[in-house]
Amino acid sequence: MAPSNLVLLDASRYTSRDLVAGFARRHRALVIYAGLMACLMVPTLVLMAFDERTTREVGVWAKPLKFMASTALFSLSTAWFMDLLPESVRTSPANRAMIWTVILTSAFEVAYISIQGALGAPSHYNTADAFHAAMFGLMAVAAVMLTGTQAFLAWQIFVHGVQRPRPVATQAVIVGLVLTFVLATASGFMLGASQPPVGVGVPVVGWHLTGGDTRPAHFLGVHAQQFIPLAGFLLQRFAGHAAGLWLAAFVAAYSAGWLLLSVAGLQA
Repeated sequence: MAPSNLVLLDASRYTSRDLVAGFARRHRALVIYAGLMACLMVPTLVLMAFDERTTREVGVWAKPLKFMASTALFSLSTAWFMDLLPESVRTSPANRAMIWTVILTSAFEVAYISIQGALGAPSHYNTADAFHAAMFGLMAVAAVMLTGTQAFLAWQIFVHGVQRPRPVATQAVIVGLVLTFVLATASGFMLGASQPPVGVGVPVVGWHLTGGDTRPAHFLGVHAQQFIPLAGFLLQRFAGHAAGLWLAAFVAAYSAGWLLLSVAGLQA
């Protein structure tokens, strides 16, 4: 078998130079798409600074900005983990379909949220007429399809990943991708059924931690894609033979934190 850049997740051989070179040769469409989302954040920040309009007491450009940032990170993470697959699998029709599902579903959400922001109208929970109610439903479908790509990628890495036995970092990737689908989908349905309180809560993210807001739990669900693999990488590098046990403890604590935030968010 030809040398593979899959070893970038082997902590013993991981350097900053590998990081820069690795992103350059990852899935081109996903990396370009992530760059586009990052670039769109610049004019959105400018609009946010000068446009004083609000929806439910929150700036109309706050939500588009957060979705652009999250989409860029989600796409880059997906591209990085694709490298755990041999090239023949990575370039298969099924994986190409998965990548375009990531791009098209997230682009749809960002575009609609941005258009609604420009109009000074809400995107989520907007059921004022049949069109907006349908779009709210389509966003829910797109969100499930988007997180579903991570479950599919986890399965692909589990079945076709060439590293045997799997290092702790790779185990963390698989677990993180599965939890992204499970936790983000569950909290997404909870969030869709209960609109968060009016106004800005915690600075930057805007969450309300006094009840009635499941967005903190949804954040943990979506970003299990990054937090758990990062923990696995660090544990593999610094925890030695105990890395697997520490990873299990971290995943249990992470899941418990998500559950507690979900319960708190459902209480008005």
